[in-house]
Amino acid sequence: MTFRLERDIPSSQPYDLVVVGGGPAGTAAAIQAARMGLKVKLVEGSGCLGGMGTSALVSNWSNLGNGETMIVRGVVKEWLEALQSSGNLPPHITPAHWSTDPIGIGFNAEALRRLLDDLCLQAGVELDFFTRLIDVDADPKEGKVRGVVLHNTEGYLYVPARCFIDATGDATLAHLSGAKTLRAGTDTPKIMPPTLCANVVGVDFARFNRHRDQQPAVEKAVKDGFFSQPDRHVPGLFRSGQHWGILNAGHLFDTDALDTRSLSNAMVKGRKLAEEYTEFLRQYLDGCEGAVNLGTAALLGVRESRRVIGEKMLDHGDYKARRHFSDQIGIYCKQVDIHVYDCSEAEYERYYNEFNDEDLLAPGESYGIPYGIIVPKGWKNLWAAGRCCCSDLKVNGAIRDQPACAIMGQAAGAAAALCISRGESASSLHTPTLISTLRDHGAYIPESN
Repeated sequence: MTFRLERDIPSSQPYDLVVVGGGPAGTAAAIQAARMGLKVKLVEGSGCLGGMGTSALVSNWSNLGNGETMIVRGVVKEWLEALQSSGNLPPHITPAHWSTDPIGIGFNAEALRRLLDDLCLQAGVELDFFTRLIDVDADPKEGKVRGVVLHNTEGYLYVPARCFIDATGDATLAHLSGAKTLRAGTDTPKIMPPTLCANVVGVDFARFNRHRDQQPAVEKAVKDGFFSQPDRHVPGLFRSGQHWGILNAGHLFDTDALDTRSLSNAMVKGRKLAEEYTEFLRQYLDGCEGAVNLGTAALLGVRESRRVIGEKMLDHGDYKARRHFSDQIGIYCKQVDIHVYDCSEAEYERYYNEFNDEDLLAPGESYGIPYGIIVPKGWKNLWAAGRCCCSDLKVNGAIRDQPACAIMGQAAGAAAALCISRGESASSLHTPTLISTLRDHGAYIPESN
């Protein structure tokens, strides 16, 4: 049974670029494009920017450096420097950490929200919060998007533009446009489970040692029958400030992020698991006796949903070869991180061995992120930056992290500006000019690797 809806809706003024999704990729894209002179609208379904780092409370960035130098620069370095100077990184974190150590760097999520607001407004980005994409006006045969249909408290609005960037994480814009996509679960028996993070305060970080104590405590709690699901893979507690951190724990197995009922059930269960794991901290970990769950995230920490089929695919073979590319828009060094699919011992062993196997990058090693993975195949004015880029599952398990998403977003924003100024298309852009432009804006793209 279907219902047909027909109506006339108002059309806005045209824009140079519409970016859908205000996470790290979308925010970086909008700032970069606006700084290059484009008239940019950034559409975000929630009330803030930052995505996983703010709304999902994954307020921790890792693998900014390869053990020898900081390889994630550009807008991310700008954000880090601003957070550092305003006192919104943990007190033990110094610039040396993000220059040489591939470790997690926590930050104050609220400070990042304010910072991204300021940077977008300073660049001239028009922000539309509480606004969702509901349809797309596109010609798949021509490979062009003409406009998007948005909805918010004011009703429907048609927005035409010259270029579009899908930074939804779920490839929603690309999918609605008719671009070819791959849905999670079609290339694997199961979908990688998300988690729901929480803000936890009251932790004595002088006594709490995550790397030394956390996994033995998890193993003991599982043996004791403490958990409602005996999951040995617990990302755990990450420091974000003086006495608080984020708790990333409690896999929500069999969740389909493209199914509303599944998402809703996951949020309900996730809130229960967050409190259960906070109690685990109090009972099993030194320094966490006074831990309090101050609140779970408004957004689920999705790891896998839908990816585009792009002009190029980055795959596990590229990762293993530490391959670099003539069209690369940045480099990265995160290892493959495919979370457990269930609570079995065999599945945990699979995860542990894969995460720590011989493919783990050595100091100084990295791999390239080619431009072609952010261009849906054959499309002229559409990019897909962030988790929805074109990569196989294993590599996506590395480059779905926020710093890599920001690299892709900044490149997409610059590419849109260059396509307009040079009269070129996304799929045939002169990439040496793009790379030179990104370097001029602080990106780290070595001449050779």
